[in-house]
Parts: sequence; C-alpha cells; structure tokens
Amino acid sequence: MFVTLVLIQVLLLNQVNFGGFLNPYIYVLFILLLPVSLPRYQVLLLSFFTGLAIDWFSNTPGLHASATVLMGFLRSPVISMTTQRESEQSDYPGLHHTGWRWFVTYISILVVIHHFFLFFLDVFSFENFFRTLLRSMASTVFTVFIIVLSQFLIFKE
Repeated sequence: MFVTLVLIQVLLLNQVNFGGFLNPYIYVLFILLLPVSLPRYQVLLLSFFTGLAIDWFSNTPGLHASATVLMGFLRSPVISMTTQRESEQSDYPGLHHTGWRWFVTYISILVVIHHFFLFFLDVFSFENFFRTLLRSMASTVFTVFIIVLSQFLIFKE
C-alpha cells in the first residue's frame, strides 16, 4: 500500500492543482490505516518515512515529513478521543471495520491537522492567513472525499 499511495501521489496527484487551492494528498491514507495496536514509535517511524518519500520526489525537504510525523503523533489521542468504548475500537481503522461516522470523523480531524500544518509551514508566514486557511480547508475536503471514495472502490472488505 505504501508504494502504491506514494506513486499515485507523486505521479498523479502532485500534478493536480486547481487554482492553487486544491491539492489532494492521498498518501496520508497509509498512516490513517495503520493498525491501532501498532506501537507509537513504529507509527512515528512509518509516518516519517512516508513523508520523507514524498519530500524526496517533490523536492520539499522536510515539509511532508514534519506534517506526517505530527499526524502520526496525534493519531493515538484522536483515536482515543473519537472512540466511546474500548469494545467499539477495531484494530483496523478502515471504513468497513469501524463505521461511516467514526471513520469520517477520525480522518477529518487528522487530515485537517496535517493540511493546516503543511500549508502554513509551506508559506511560513501569517501574511496571507485567510488564503492559506482557505487552501488548507479546500484541500482537506477534497482529500477526505478521495479517501472515502477509495474506501468504497478499492478497500472493499
């Protein structure tokens, strides 16, 4: 899955840019679908190497790596926050295992965090705050849509 998502991101989705506002980042799906029981240090390492792979091909040294590490770091608290009971929690956080509402909430929170951090780190300024915020939110909506669509089309379990 890692290789496929990185190739889709680098070869296809990095070329998609609608007016500078919609930049879908589907590679984050790899981190989102890691097993819940995976130790946190492994999630952080996999997050770092996923972001580093995207940075390598996109010529953005450290930008995606830092955003994915932040997302990997906050993944466990978001899972705990969005799950009411331990018995509800599946080890595989996919749409078909966890349910529609939980999955969309889970990915939306983490994608918002990832995109907000990524886009503001990219411009490294609050000069065009609302433009960057709009870009972050529009890309988040588009990314969440693509991730949910992929769950229906590809990950039919």
